[in-house]
Amino acid sequence: MEIHLSQEILDRIPYFKVGVIQYHHITVGESPQMLKGRLQLFQESIYFDSDSKPLTELPGISEWRDIFKKTGKDPNRYRHSAEALYRRIQKQNYLPSVQSAIDLNNFFSLQYQVPIGIYDSDHIEGDIVIRLGQDGDEYLGLNGRNNSVDHLIITVDREGPFGSPFVDSKRTAVTVDTKNALQIVYLQPSTDREKANKLTESLMNMFMQLHGGEATYQILG
Repeated sequence: MEIHLSQEILDRIPYFKVGVIQYHHITVGESPQMLKGRLQLFQESIYFDSDSKPLTELPGISEWRDIFKKTGKDPNRYRHSAEALYRRIQKQNYLPSVQSAIDLNNFFSLQYQVPIGIYDSDHIEGDIVIRLGQDGDEYLGLNGRNNSVDHLIITVDREGPFGSPFVDSKRTAVTVDTKNALQIVYLQPSTDREKANKLTESLMNMFMQLHGGEATYQILG
């Protein structure tokens, strides 16, 4: 599959970039105790540090709030997924272990303070465009609701939108049956190209250590 980034996003958000990773022949299952432990400890650390600095002053959280403003969404009503995770943890509503792919996705999203989406490639139809949502764009999300995604950055295939930094769709959700996956790292625009490559490659390598298979990555933007 080919993945394209729309010029409209680049016009509104200079230096916008995403890391795109494609995995093949992976095995998703219960998270190993090492990952469960690291995820739990990291959440506890975030909780105990949450009084020292307002959440909106964290670099990744702040940059993505600004992106939502630039695309026309109120970040106080539409929280990007990394901020939503942090706000859960602030309330001591810690994330439970789901399965290895989701747990690792959440861990890196918390660590780098950026939204990260992961999708079952076998449920994606044709090529992909990352663009701004338009009136009428919507999908059934992992939150169990029909989500309007106009004025959000969205990921679209031949069947329509299926992902965004806000919430992802049920249609392309990764499960223990997933064998091929697409991961999109919504990087901070301030991240330089060298750091973007290192961060994306690091995530890819850890993912393959847990899930096997093969993978390739690229930076768009």
